[in-house]
Amino acid sequence: MISAESALESGDQPCIRLEPLKNTHLPGKATPSGGVEGSPKVTANGVHDIEDRILRITGYYGYNPGYSSHRREDGSESHAETPGSETSGDSQSYHKCTNTVLKVLGGLLMVLCVSSSWVGTTQVVKLTFQSFSCPFFISWFSSNWNILFFPIYYSGHVVTTRDKQTPIQKFRECSRLFGEDGMTLKLFVKRTAPFSILWTLTNYLYLLALKKLTATDVSALYCCHKAFVFLLSWIVLKDRFMGVRIVAAIMAITGIVMMAYADGFHGDSFVGVALAVGSASTSALYKVLFKMFLGSANLGEVAHFLSTMGFFNLIFISCVPLILYFTKVEHWGSLSSLPWGYMCGLAGLWLVFNILVHVGVVLTYPILISIGTLLSVPGNAAVDVLKHEVIFSVVRLAATCIICLGFLLLLLPEEWDSVTLRFLTTIADKKSEEHGEELTESSVHTRSRSRANGTVSIPLA
Repeated sequence: MISAESALESGDQPCIRLEPLKNTHLPGKATPSGGVEGSPKVTANGVHDIEDRILRITGYYGYNPGYSSHRREDGSESHAETPGSETSGDSQSYHKCTNTVLKVLGGLLMVLCVSSSWVGTTQVVKLTFQSFSCPFFISWFSSNWNILFFPIYYSGHVVTTRDKQTPIQKFRECSRLFGEDGMTLKLFVKRTAPFSILWTLTNYLYLLALKKLTATDVSALYCCHKAFVFLLSWIVLKDRFMGVRIVAAIMAITGIVMMAYADGFHGDSFVGVALAVGSASTSALYKVLFKMFLGSANLGEVAHFLSTMGFFNLIFISCVPLILYFTKVEHWGSLSSLPWGYMCGLAGLWLVFNILVHVGVVLTYPILISIGTLLSVPGNAAVDVLKHEVIFSVVRLAATCIICLGFLLLLLPEEWDSVTLRFLTTIADKKSEEHGEELTESSVHTRSRSRANGTVSIPLA
């Protein structure tokens, strides 16, 4: 600007003096604090220094001209904008994907453990029968180990949660499964007795079937319990009717008939098939009644209920092995002569299998637990072929495959038809879009070629 007053007062010749501008920024921009000498230089395009120019050229996220590190060091309140919302969204999706992957990997590990424990249980039973052929005593002894279910659950609860409760408090909390008043002696007998009897019958018939058939045949026939559960749920619980599950049930029955026909409808083979089917039927009835009377219980309530059944088995069913002993139906001699190693191993594997089944349903996907049970069929087949040198007939192999295929059909969700239709519709839409793009590209290419040849296409009115 021009300073005329100072020149007139001094009496000297008037002169014109230029003063440096104090603000070189556009309106609306904050000026940096500090002296003039330390301020960054402004270029013709409004960029302060080389750093700002580099940031502007490279397209740094959140860049504004004049907002460089020099400005931040001078104490300016301006900051580069960061995509916080996008970062939080990406982190949430990442955690969700991570949890899904971990759940699937845990489920696959659970599938392997469930299948291995069930194969081990079946094969140890066959080994135990070589020196000790008392199936009801083995079933009763193994069922007593269910008493350990709740202590194991409580130990895991103490380790994994911060809410520390005494065993009695946790036991009373889980006893609400029997009603608001908890577990009384009347409810203990009324609710536990039918389920304990069904549990004992399932195990006893399964062991009897293993005396007549191979482990592969019994495990395959036991997979029919899934079809029986569907039929009973449809009739008793009025569940949704599904045609594919009816087909699966028919396939299971077909496999049963073929298995019985493999050696003719006589002899030990037919009796073994009947026993295995009886075991699958009582297992299905147990599951349907549990859902009908006790509803959807959580893991603690299931652990409480299984331990209660173990106590009922120890108190009330202990008389049955004694009756069988004195009637010489099952005579085991002295207690020191019993194969305690095989029996404890069998009971331990059976307990591990039940724990994995009930815990796996909570931690992973229930369908994976069912697949683990199904994989016990090829597992037992591999052991029978490699160790026991069993030769399977074509009819038995066909019956086993039909039962397994029916089991897989029963695992289909209720909305499988609508999901399949949506999937097929999506694929058809994608193909139509790709076909339309190809037609568009071909028409453009044809027009370009016609123009290059000097021809003109006249559209019809």
